[in-house]
Amino acid sequence: MAKKISIIGGGVAGLCVARELANRGADITLFERGDGVGEHACSWWAGGMLAPYCEGESAEEIVVRLGNESAPWWQANLKNSKHIHAKGTLVVSLARDHADLTRFARRTESFNHVNADEISQLEPDLEDRFSKGLFFADEAHLSPRDSLQTLREQLIIDGVKFIREEVQPEQIAKQQLTIDCRGLSAKDTQPNLRGVKGEMLMLSCPDISLSRPVRLLHPRIPIYIVPRGDGIYMLGATMIESSGSKNATARSLLELLSAAYALNPAFGEAEILEIGVDSRPAFPDNIPRIEHKDNVISINGLYRHGFLLAPAMARMVAAHIFDNITPEVMHDYSA
Repeated sequence: MAKKISIIGGGVAGLCVARELANRGADITLFERGDGVGEHACSWWAGGMLAPYCEGESAEEIVVRLGNESAPWWQANLKNSKHIHAKGTLVVSLARDHADLTRFARRTESFNHVNADEISQLEPDLEDRFSKGLFFADEAHLSPRDSLQTLREQLIIDGVKFIREEVQPEQIAKQQLTIDCRGLSAKDTQPNLRGVKGEMLMLSCPDISLSRPVRLLHPRIPIYIVPRGDGIYMLGATMIESSGSKNATARSLLELLSAAYALNPAFGEAEILEIGVDSRPAFPDNIPRIEHKDNVISINGLYRHGFLLAPAMARMVAAHIFDNITPEVMHDYSA
C-alpha cells in the first residue's frame, strides 16, 4: 500500500517535495491557501536563477554544493523543459567598480574572466559597455511561474490531490505524516524565522536582447536582470530585513531602475509591467532546515534560494521518509 503523506504549502518547496515523494510512489494530498500558482506564494516573485557559484559570493559552502543539484533536477522533473535555459551567468561592473568585480572573483569559483570582446560575443547588446567581467558557464535559469505551473499540472496527472484550504500541521498530522512547507506562515511553530523583503520589477524592453542572467555589481545596490523571453525581463536586487511585504519603496525602485539604465540606457524606455514584493523566510544563519517532531516534518528557511535549494531539500526529505537517512540540514525542532 502506498504511503499516505500530506503537504501543506504549494510554493516551490511544497511542489518539489510532492514531486520527489510521488516519484517514490507516495499517495499525496497537498493543501494550498490560494488557487494554484499565484501571487500568494513568494515563489511567484522569484528570479529563477540556478546560479550556485554566484551565490557562493555571500552564501555558505553548503548552498553552493546543494545548489548544484538544482539544474539537473529541474531538467529531469519538468517533462517540458522549454522553461529551463542552461546558458550561464554573466557578471559585470562599471570601470569605477572593478574592485567589486575582483572581490566577487575571490569569493567564487568555476568562472572564466572575459574581456570586452568576449562580453559582446555573449551579449551583443552589451557591446562597448563593459571592459571586463566573469562568465559562469555552468549555471542556468528558468521561468519560475511557468515552471511551477508545469510542475503542478504534472503532479495532478500523476494523482496528487490538491485541496484549497488553509490548515495547521497539527490538524492533519493526527491522521498521517505531514510535511510543513508554509514558509513565514510557520512562525507559529518556528519563532526564529525572520522575513527578508525582496523587491522586483517586470519590464518590457523589446529593444534589448539578453539571453542569460546578467549581474551588475555596484557598491550600494548590485542588481540582477533575468530574461523571460519576448523582450520581458525580471529586475531584482533588494534584501531588506523586514517581514512586511505589501509595497515597494520609492528609493528601491529608483535604485533598481538607475542600475538597469547603467547596464544599458535602453532600459530607460522600458515599460514597467509589474512591481512585486515578497518576504522570504530565513533562519538566523540563512541556511535552510529540516525539522521532524512527532508526525510533522518541516522544511523552511530557503531564504532567497528557493528554486536553487528546494530540489536538494526535497531529495533529503524523501530519503528521510523512505530510507531513514538523516538529512544533512536536520535541526532540533524550534532550536
